[in-house]
Amino acid sequence: MRIALISDIHSNLAALEAVLADAEGHGVEAVWNLGDTVGYGPDPNGVVARLREVGAVSVLGNHDAAATGLMGTEWFNTLAATAADWTRAHLETEAATYLAGRAEVVVKGEWSLAHGTLREPLWEYLTTEEAAEGHFERLETAYSAVGHTHVPLLVRRGARGVEGETPGEGSEAVLGEGPLCVNPGSVGQPRDGDPRASYALVDSGEGTVTHHRVAYDIGETQRRMRAAGLPQALAERLAVGR
Repeated sequence: MRIALISDIHSNLAALEAVLADAEGHGVEAVWNLGDTVGYGPDPNGVVARLREVGAVSVLGNHDAAATGLMGTEWFNTLAATAADWTRAHLETEAATYLAGRAEVVVKGEWSLAHGTLREPLWEYLTTEEAAEGHFERLETAYSAVGHTHVPLLVRRGARGVEGETPGEGSEAVLGEGPLCVNPGSVGQPRDGDPRASYALVDSGEGTVTHHRVAYDIGETQRRMRAAGLPQALAERLAVGR
């Protein structure tokens, strides 16, 4: 089975459509979305509708929780809080109900899915050895996938402890016996200096995971953000991948 791992779409429909088209070209049979479906971008309702069309499995992200009133924005920076407030005001009832109904952790076969870490699914960034250890201590499956950082990452725990690597475009890794954690990077707001949408392709038959980058019409998303009255800085960052 081929599975597209996507995360941090952030209401960027143009980026999502590009990723879904690329994944379809690779014969993907399922889409697993690791949260922060909305926030920052101009098309929250369109993104939710598209995910529902493809039958995506989705978990709850912190921006999803803020946009649906499940949490406040007091811990968000000013730009993030402004976008969360805008998203909440523009979410249609059906989309809000869908987002609010997502679980913080979902188990699919050999995989555990969360937005942050299994220790703190909504907030913790898996960027340190300590966070990775806390995540793996709670892992009851061979593999896991998280988002939240907007940066692709592969992390393993072996006899020598936790080891991480930053996968490049097209890099293929063997899943192995685990434990393993995959971060596919961000579809809608990459922060690794590459503005192209990022996702990962799991091939369970071959036992591999491959990271992909996909170009999309950034200008179109920026125009829609400006027309919506979202902060200019959020639109500008899309072009530089930061």
